[in-house]
Amino acid sequence: MRLIDENGGQLGVKQTDEAREYAYSKGLDLVEVAAQADPPVVRVMDYGKYRYEQEQKAKAARKNQTQIHVKEIKLRPKIGVHDYETKKGHVERFLNQRAKVKVTIMFRGREREHPDRGRDLLMRLADDVKEIGAIESQPLLEGRNMTMVLGPTKNAGMKRDAEAEDKLGSEEEVQGDGEREAPAPDREPEPQPRAQAREAKARVQ
Repeated sequence: MRLIDENGGQLGVKQTDEAREYAYSKGLDLVEVAAQADPPVVRVMDYGKYRYEQEQKAKAARKNQTQIHVKEIKLRPKIGVHDYETKKGHVERFLNQRAKVKVTIMFRGREREHPDRGRDLLMRLADDVKEIGAIESQPLLEGRNMTMVLGPTKNAGMKRDAEAEDKLGSEEEVQGDGEREAPAPDREPEPQPRAQAREAKARVQ
């Protein structure tokens, strides 16, 4: 087998016992790194340390990896005002969830003869949500469909986060009111002196 030392240096082809003895003399392990090579390649290393470093690298890679969620909304070129507002609300919700949104215009029949209507609708939608969404992929006609991709801007989700903080603050305020002392009851009228009481009785008679 071909032996590589702990510093990456080539030590040539060695017998298995000889390579193992060399590794043990260094207080290290003998690890096969290329079993398919001819002859196989082995390396002298601290295997426990090597495994730990590999696990840390894999952990860091997973931490830095960002998952991109893509939602899809489908529209018709002749969509009504109410339906458009509903669809726009879905787009805004997805963007505020920091997801990308693929918007698809579906053409049928003679609608395919007027792709500009679909493009105008997509650009209108992009303008309506421009505060929280930016065009990442311009409108593209593919067969019967025209698609556009919107990505969340740095403002996406900020309003939702602010509303959540306001709600939390209101709940804390209510809880605080509940802990306050109850207002003092109205004071009862003080008893009148006996002379004043007689005068009051006389006036009543």
